[in-house]
Amino acid sequence: MLPTGLVVALLVMAAIRKSRRFTLWALTTLYVFSLPFTGDRLTQHLERRYAPVKLDEAPTADAIVALSGFVGPPVATGYPLNINETGERLEVGIALWQRHKAPWLVFTGGQIPWQRDREVEGAIAQRVAVSRGVPVGNIIVSRPVTNTSDEAQALAQLAIEHRWSRIILVTSANHMPRAALLFRRAHIGFTPFPVDYRVDADSALTLLDFLPNASALKCSETAIREWYGIAYYSLF
Repeated sequence: MLPTGLVVALLVMAAIRKSRRFTLWALTTLYVFSLPFTGDRLTQHLERRYAPVKLDEAPTADAIVALSGFVGPPVATGYPLNINETGERLEVGIALWQRHKAPWLVFTGGQIPWQRDREVEGAIAQRVAVSRGVPVGNIIVSRPVTNTSDEAQALAQLAIEHRWSRIILVTSANHMPRAALLFRRAHIGFTPFPVDYRVDADSALTLLDFLPNASALKCSETAIREWYGIAYYSLF
């Protein structure tokens, strides 16, 4: 149900029915969701729900939790770690600990369901944090998790075990609304610390905002996926 899938479905219908109408709908859908204007607006509606916070102004808590999603495809031993575009989650989690905002630094054990033979993301993040001066005794890696709902449940269990009353929750700004919904549902006290903002809310519109490109299509699909997730977890 993402734009790319809808475009393919419409093109299939156009071929089956030999209808130009379905072709026109497919092209219109592709054009609209490939616009920077569309991708930015969909993303901005997510990002503006939680304002950015200065590192030094973050309140203290019992633990800092950086959600998974920042490690790219694995690399061989000895090569630089492959960090993707959400790497701010890792960097800010470490930076908050270095500023003594909490005694514990927690990484979730992110794992793709069909790649369970691979090392969990939290274990990789732990090595990075140790290399930055965080003692291994101050780092916790959660049990393996496959989505944000799993992360919330894993953190709820850790909060009970360690008697944490409040954590600092670090994740991408466009992901924070869904994460906050699930962490509240898991009865975890948290302070949101959104990072990885993608849209400059103060930028003026230009002609480029109405010229389609692949990056804008990806931006639109990422935002729509978040809205789908919020809708799903709000209903079930």
